[in-house]
Amino acid sequence: MTILVTGATGRVGRHVVDQLVKRGANVRVLTRDASKADFPAGVEVAQGDLLDIDSLRSAFTGVSTLFLLNAVASDEFTQAIITLNVARETGVERVVYLSVIHADRFVNVPHFAVKSGAERMIQQMGFSATILRPSYFIDNEHMIKDVIFNYGVYPMPIGSKGVAMVDARDIAEVAAIELIRREQAPGKLPIETINLVGPDTLTGADVAAIWSDVLGRPVNYGGDDPTGFEQNLATFMPKWMAYEMRLMAERYVSDGMIPEVGDVERLTKVLGRPLHSYRNFATEIATSA
Repeated sequence: MTILVTGATGRVGRHVVDQLVKRGANVRVLTRDASKADFPAGVEVAQGDLLDIDSLRSAFTGVSTLFLLNAVASDEFTQAIITLNVARETGVERVVYLSVIHADRFVNVPHFAVKSGAERMIQQMGFSATILRPSYFIDNEHMIKDVIFNYGVYPMPIGSKGVAMVDARDIAEVAAIELIRREQAPGKLPIETINLVGPDTLTGADVAAIWSDVLGRPVNYGGDDPTGFEQNLATFMPKWMAYEMRLMAERYVSDGMIPEVGDVERLTKVLGRPLHSYRNFATEIATSA
């Protein structure tokens, strides 16, 4: 049988495809533009999107397990609910869903509320599912590296409570492991929720200190006020999305993104290796710059 991967061309989805292929799985990806798809040999490409019902139904033909990742968008909730309905309609019961940590708590942030709603649907519709709840992606820092390097400022308003940033490679490998575990299970497995976190819970000052060490020159934390963050984002993304990112940043400051006891140990055991750290990421970026 086949595992269908949505969001397969993004930072996490592409790693998920590679990890599944590495493990010998039959993989199909759903993408809007098949001509731009560049996947390993043997990966089947289905053209369409999560709101194109005909292409979605076609993509689910012969599929046994779904990896559902849908990006932040104004119609994200509709995409998630439609996809889960079509999955059920076509007989797919096994799902790995990429949610977000604290989805049930940060409900004033639209995409957190969306993911909380999708989680409830998965539970109430009786899917055999793993719900993955990642923290802030370390990979987001690619967007701000020029500010760090050129101005000596770490501009993300992540606050002083702490954020356990997670590497996309770790997210994807856990997702692949869970997809194959669900796929190969002889029967229906219970729903599980896994927090995906990094090995260190870091404050804004902690991250600035790491960059100072790695670059060998002072890097200062830009502070907790998200006003400038929103204004900058609004120059290259829709204003509603920039505002949504501001709301998320405000929750970093007020609550943090803090693992539960045992999260790091659980992930290390699942992966059979240490988690990628923020310091390693910063060192990789600085070395390649």
